[in-house]
Amino acid sequence: MFTSFKSQWFGSLGQARRDFLAGLVVALALIPEAIGFSIIAGVDPRVGLWASVAIAIVISLLGGRPGMISAATAAVAVLVTPLVRDHGVEYLFAATILMGLIQIAAGFLRLDLLMQFVSRSVITGFVNALAILIFMAQIPQLVGVSWHTYAMIAAGLAIIYLLPRLTTLVPSPLVAIVVLAAVSIGFDLPVHTVGDMGKLPEALPSLALPQVPFTWETLQIILPYSATMAAVGLLESMLTAQIVDDMTDTDSDKRRECLGQGGANIAAALVGGMGGCAMIGQSVINVTSGGRTRLSTFVAGAALLFLLAVLGPLVGRIPMPALVAVMIMVSIGTFSWNSIPNLRRHPPTSSVVMIVTVCVVVFTHDLAQGVLAGVLLSGIFFAGKVRRMFAVERSESGGTVTYRISGEIFFASVDRFTRAFLPEQGRAVTIDVSVAHFWDISGVGALDKIVARLRRDGSEVKVIGYNEASADLVDRFALHDKTGVELGVVPH
Repeated sequence: MFTSFKSQWFGSLGQARRDFLAGLVVALALIPEAIGFSIIAGVDPRVGLWASVAIAIVISLLGGRPGMISAATAAVAVLVTPLVRDHGVEYLFAATILMGLIQIAAGFLRLDLLMQFVSRSVITGFVNALAILIFMAQIPQLVGVSWHTYAMIAAGLAIIYLLPRLTTLVPSPLVAIVVLAAVSIGFDLPVHTVGDMGKLPEALPSLALPQVPFTWETLQIILPYSATMAAVGLLESMLTAQIVDDMTDTDSDKRRECLGQGGANIAAALVGGMGGCAMIGQSVINVTSGGRTRLSTFVAGAALLFLLAVLGPLVGRIPMPALVAVMIMVSIGTFSWNSIPNLRRHPPTSSVVMIVTVCVVVFTHDLAQGVLAGVLLSGIFFAGKVRRMFAVERSESGGTVTYRISGEIFFASVDRFTRAFLPEQGRAVTIDVSVAHFWDISGVGALDKIVARLRRDGSEVKVIGYNEASADLVDRFALHDKTGVELGVVPH
């Protein structure tokens, strides 16, 4: 047990150093994003900043994916704008607590297993869409600015990509931020700073319950928002956990992650923060900077708290071009560049699913809609593929007609199944389903119709070869008294 604790928190001494430095990079990059998400939600910047502190620290303790970063996010912020506008920020805190409780319930109900139905094409589309959105989010910092901004961004990217060729002792994004901050402050360059994004906190947050009436009416107001936030938060967290799993070639406990996300959001609301979830951009920063264990996530939250509470005035002078350079690096590193040549190599259906996922996410700025579109399209393509794996062979022998069915009989294949049977004008008919499988009541209903139709034509019908699962389905749902179906269970 101690070994597991040590590996999840510290690893080797060298790993602990990398985790600490990676956490510092993430903390600096979190500040402008948390402020921006607060603006989206229509709340004070402190609401997003304290949420990021609380969520990062708590998820490092409770989460199921070491090295993944969770904080206030745009995906959740956009959902609560109407709630804040119509009812105020206290209702946001109440909705966030309920969001956490729903996520905890989802963990106990093992809803994390739904990730098994998300195809690789959807995950690739999700990643590419986020990379595009991360880059698009930097565009406002590139419009209407002086040449100093472009020069600093170029210098920042040069440091980020060239420094690792000389040394990897210190994460290159951290060096870029420190160097550009020193140059900006030292020469008083005319560039935007973190302080221009919004007012930073001047005191530590306090622990308090939301100041709302605990009534049925309040529940009716917040429940729709809480349910949506919980679903979107878990969806993005589960997908990000899968991506970090792939990047680090390790596994994660996604059920524990559901529970941890719930606890983290409850903690965020209690310190006056908004809801959040896993962040793919910050997680990529953490992993590429060397962060692997829970320590990196904890340091991100703790360092953010220290920066805000102790070094607030200095943090406010950090130039935005330095952080823009880091986020451009994240965008480039997040995008799956192999997916472009794979468009020709992969099956067309997989490529379509990926492209649709990207387009829906980018045009709606809604991750949930994009992933839902991709999953639904994947399901339709899969059903169509299975539908084609179906055949009916007709043969005659001694006055008996035999139909040999092979493949899967379900809602998508019942039309072909039904049309394969001809009018037999009173001849004996045997339907052999020994190499077929009935999946649903649509398949059973189709068999009912076929047998009934043949009997109306005066045919004696016998169905043989059910496997055990199909026989059980027919036993329960077929209309034996009308169709005369005879069970002949033949084990495969």
